[in-house]
Amino acid sequence: MTLLVTNPFLSSASALAVGGDSVFAVGGDSVFAAGGDSVSEYLPVLMMLIFALLFGAANLILSVILGKKGATNPVKEAAYECGMPPITDAHQRFSVKFYLVAILFVLFDIEVVFLYPWAAYFGEKSLQTFLFLEMLVFIGILFLGWWYVIRKGAVNWARE
Repeated sequence: MTLLVTNPFLSSASALAVGGDSVFAVGGDSVFAAGGDSVSEYLPVLMMLIFALLFGAANLILSVILGKKGATNPVKEAAYECGMPPITDAHQRFSVKFYLVAILFVLFDIEVVFLYPWAAYFGEKSLQTFLFLEMLVFIGILFLGWWYVIRKGAVNWARE
């Protein structure tokens, strides 16, 4: 059974035909099909997924079978970082100022991201005055935040 539905808001040549499992949009000289055989459409994706899984599994299995079995050595298995052997406990405490400076860095670093859209639109002659004033307000607020951080001594590492 085929159902033909016309749209009164479009031209008289536009229609929607529904038949079986397929939907066709007819407009002027073109016919667009939707639906169809969904398994055959995803067959390349399924084959690629199966190939990727088999390739990964084969590499893991072959590395276990063909790889050298080395003798364990406690010196070689010890933690070694940045050219210095660890001599202290790994769970030492950090000053709160370290985290404060890290958060302040992220805060003021992310603010720079807002400069890129501004710079992209600044070339339009009709918006240049408005965008310049908006950026002055933005930089002013950013400067007030920076001034507050400095006044509170958040980045002063000498004072404990």
